[in-house]
Amino acid sequence: QVRLVESGGGLVPPGGSLRLSCAASGSIFRVNAMGWYRQAPGKQREMVALVTADNSTYYADSMKGRFTVSRDNAKTTVYLQMDGLKPEDMAVYYCNAEIQETGSWFRSYWGQGTQVTVSS
Repeated sequence: QVRLVESGGGLVPPGGSLRLSCAASGSIFRVNAMGWYRQAPGKQREMVALVTADNSTYYADSMKGRFTVSRDNAKTTVYLQMDGLKPEDMAVYYCNAEIQETGSWFRSYWGQGTQVTVSS
């Protein structure tokens, strides 16, 4: 069974930085896109950044220029470097990946989330 585990969240002051990591493990045959989503209390989950199978990257407008998404060579770990954090960035950040398990088809998987708190 595939698992996604996020790490790297924490408490930072406005303007600070954090680096999130998400590692996929299990019976993985292929991995397509991986990305980050976030959800603040009372709000819908929104896309933060994505990296595709060919390593193209996409960002939500509010994160572009501040956040950087990348992936390792094995395409099983995705990172999110967050700089210039703002109070409105405070949310639970979730990792998502499109993964084909051995003997199955592609499906979407979610991690458990990691809390990012921005407060002075």
